[in-house]
Amino acid sequence: MSQQNPSVRTTKKILVIDDQILFREGLESLLSSTSDFEMVGCAGTVHEGCEQALLFKPDIILMDFSLPDGTGLDATRAILAHVPDCKIVFLTVHESDENLFAAIRLGAKGYMLKNIGSNDLLSSLRALDRGEEAVSRKMVSRIVEEFARSPEPKSEDDRLLVNLSPRELDVIREMESGATNLEIAGHLFLSVNTVKHHIRNVMGKLGLKNRRQVATFARKNGLVARFPSAKEN
Repeated sequence: MSQQNPSVRTTKKILVIDDQILFREGLESLLSSTSDFEMVGCAGTVHEGCEQALLFKPDIILMDFSLPDGTGLDATRAILAHVPDCKIVFLTVHESDENLFAAIRLGAKGYMLKNIGSNDLLSSLRALDRGEEAVSRKMVSRIVEEFARSPEPKSEDDRLLVNLSPRELDVIREMESGATNLEIAGHLFLSVNTVKHHIRNVMGKLGLKNRRQVATFARKNGLVARFPSAKEN
């Protein structure tokens, strides 16, 4: 049986969501000069970006923050609900801590400024395959400072909870109430397969084996009271 050469990179599909046409064309030119990236589409709005993400199922999305019909945060939230394995990297002129932390909390895998050099950009995108985050040094220092200011979790359960995304917490709340996968999908406007994906992630992060254990964990830690869903706020 032949074995695949681990040194050979597979081509990664990239979608660009940015309302600046000239910038999109520049990225297309850069990516076309590589053998390991392929730009499969581009969009200039949140709506178009979500449509193309569902159509192309890209490996990576390069996301601007400000878009005509919303923000990159809106697009990230919608896209990851349906394409959870996609790696979203913000490429923007906005460098505020608030935007950076909001993007990371939503599940973005990177946050870089548009003044980054082309070689640094490509190196950061390739690092995603190694499990690294595509974050500029300046942004890394801000994340470290924020982490240093954060209070230490009080218990082992709290340490596990900080690894859960907002969407995973939504799914846990539904599981605690005894909802089926189909009911969870309806309540959260997700596909059943996406719900299953989130449940696998939740059990893996919490070190639990079944739905009953997840529901017990949620009740024990008062997740409904501590982490109300967005629609309850």
